[in-house]
This record gives sequence, structure tokens and C-alpha cells, in this order.
Amino acid sequence: MRFYNREKELDQLRKIRERSTQSAQMTVVIGRRRIGKTSLLKKDMEGQVAVYLFVAKKSEALLCQEFVEAVRNTLSVNLFGEITRFKDFFAWVMELSQSRNFTLVLDEFQEFKLINPSVFSEIQNIWDSQKETSKLNLIFCGSVYSMMKDIFENAKEPLFSRATAKLTIRPFGVQVLKEILADANPAYSQGDLLAFFSLTGGVAKYVENFVSAGALTLDGMLAEIFSANSLFLEEGKNTLIEEFGRDYTTYFSILSLIAYSKTSRPEIESILETSVGPFLEKLESDFGIIKKVRPILAKPTGRSVKYEIVDNFLSFWFRFVFKNFSAVEIGNFDFLKTQAQSGFPTFSGKMLERYFVEKFKESNRFSEIGTYWERGNSNEIDFVAVNSAEKRAVFAEVKVNAAKINLDTLRQKSQSLATQFPGYELEYLGLSLADM
Repeated sequence: MRFYNREKELDQLRKIRERSTQSAQMTVVIGRRRIGKTSLLKKDMEGQVAVYLFVAKKSEALLCQEFVEAVRNTLSVNLFGEITRFKDFFAWVMELSQSRNFTLVLDEFQEFKLINPSVFSEIQNIWDSQKETSKLNLIFCGSVYSMMKDIFENAKEPLFSRATAKLTIRPFGVQVLKEILADANPAYSQGDLLAFFSLTGGVAKYVENFVSAGALTLDGMLAEIFSANSLFLEEGKNTLIEEFGRDYTTYFSILSLIAYSKTSRPEIESILETSVGPFLEKLESDFGIIKKVRPILAKPTGRSVKYEIVDNFLSFWFRFVFKNFSAVEIGNFDFLKTQAQSGFPTFSGKMLERYFVEKFKESNRFSEIGTYWERGNSNEIDFVAVNSAEKRAVFAEVKVNAAKINLDTLRQKSQSLATQFPGYELEYLGLSLADM
């Protein structure tokens, strides 16, 4: 699959690289696993003097041997003696950067927490003492969000405030997904597009897997997911267990409930029969896996709060894979696929709402976009988009089947909310599969 999008990120990396010709730069690149961070960095490195290093889970001495060889080959330099400690390797690199400008990428940088945690303070000491005369374009990349955030944003950590730039790599937007699907299958249907969005969420690796396999319809994608040696079946565990550590079973239980529309804290606690406040807080603030959802215009301290899983694929995984993991272990893929097919209409209805919210965001025509409901979950509105400058508000109902949209009912449900927009032009909009 060809390289798509990321023009803004590549432009930002180019500007950082240009600044490094005058003064050393330290950039942190983060994003969930499979999002395309490494592909982006390697694309940026094309035609540049750049060294890419992967921090594998092995001894520091072995890593240093590999790192030294990579620098030797790229920069055509010699090293007399042997380096077995990362601090000595980094000091050598900083010395080389005094007389030449180059890029050094350290991928999966958070692994040093397990290999040798003192590396972070050693980097800090060397960086602080030599950065003023260095021309190094240093990039740290990591996919364990909580660990990378702790390394660079925890005031107690040595590398706190040292980074000169930060890039958070996000999923492909809906327009890019449409472009990719159109290139792979010009005859795609709107249902194919909804399945593509619902099951990949714009995560680059999932997109690439489906395109490479020619799995471009709902049946094709589900067959790819529920098959022997599938990347997707263990993906939730592979993506999250390292994030969560030994408490992963509690986190998984919470996420499974949210995926099944148990989206309020009281609902979750009544089922698990325990307090989950600290877990919800960490899932949102430390891991970035869920987010709070409040009715539009509600106060930030309001008690009317729901939670949703940010990532489309993880929503699917916790709803259809995690619940039936015993079937995964015995290889009953037909059962798994049947369960997903029967539940997909309900699941994709919520994903269609997300699709249109993302589409409205990408239009850059609104100052605020959110959802709305009143006490007891009454008068729910799928989403509301507001342009405060033009004094315009859109109240939208989203249904897969356009025939089920009732704008009169939408107007009735919107009566109380509409009073909060005096002088506004109000638009009542029905959106369906046909509007994608």
C-alpha cells in the first residue's frame, strides 16, 4: 500500500530538521500501536542523513553493539574501543553532532524503563551539557502511551521539559479512508465504507492489512479478523496488557462493559460491585483509551457523564472478541463471525454517528461539536454542531437506514436545547448511510 496523508506531520518534521542545523532538537513522537509512527519517521528520513535505532528487549550491551554499527555505517565514522553502555553511546553521538547535522531516531524508547531506567537521567545530563553546541535532530518514538507520557511529562522524571517538540500521531481521517478504499476498490459501497471505518478506525496497520488481503467488504473483513493466525484476535491483549500491567483484568472488565453500552460509572460499579473511579481516571488521563462525554453546553463539573472507548477497533474487540475469547482459543471462527455479523448493525449504528462527527470536524466550519441528552437519558440527540461566529446550530439524527429518520421527532427532542441558542439559525438534519 502506498504512503497516504501525513502531510502536516511530515511538514512539521521537516521544520524541526531544518532547525536542528542551527541548534539541537529533541522531539517526542507518540501514538497507539499500529498507528504508523515508524512508517512516518522512515518516510521523513528518506534522502536524509539519518540513523534509525529500534530499542528491542535485549541486554544493553547487545543494543549498543547494534547501535554503534548503525551509526558507523550511516555516518562513515570509526570508533576505537567498545561501547557497552548507552550513556557512552549517547555521549559519542553527541560528540559527532558537534561537527555535523544528522537525525537519530530511537524507536520504542520506553523499553529502556525495563532495560536500564538510569538511561533517562544519563541522557538528561549529557543533553544538558552538550546541546548548546550540538546539531543533532534527536527523535524519541514510543507506542506505550502511559510510559512515554510518564518519561516526558512527569515533573519528577529527568527528561521532563527537555523535549523541544511533540507529535501525537492520530488515525487517518474519514476523507483519507475514503481515498484509500476508492483506490483499492473503486466500486465500493457505502456499507463497505462504514465497515472499513468501523473496523479500522483509521489505524494504519489495520487499513494496510485489509487492503493487502483484498478484504474490502464487511464479510471479507470479518473473515480476515476471525481466521487462524489473524493479527486481530490477540490485538486487544497485545495492545493493552503492557499498558495496564498486573491490573489489566479490571481494566478489561471495565472496557468490556463500556463496549456493551454500560457507559456510566454507576452502571459499571453496580455490575462489578466495586468502585472504579481511579481506573476510569487512569483509562482517560494516563492511557488515553476512553474519554468523558457530557451533553453539549453542560458544565465541565456536571455530574451527567458517560464514557466511551476512543478507538473504533478496540470498541469492536471488546464487544465481539474479548467476550467470546474461549471460542478464539478453540478456533471456533464460524461462531465468532456469526456473533459479529448479528451484532454489527447495532455496533455500526454508533460508528456511523462517529463517522459524521469526524466529517463535521474535518469541515472546520464549527466551533463546538457534541452530543446531547437530558436526565434519564431522555431526548437524546445524536450530535449537535455549533458555529458561534455565524450563530448557527445543527441538530442531527443519524440512522443507517434513512427511512427511520424522523425530523419531527428530532425537533421535539431539541426543544429544550434550542432555547439555549437565542438568535441562532437552527437546522435539523437527518444523516444516513447514503450521506457518507
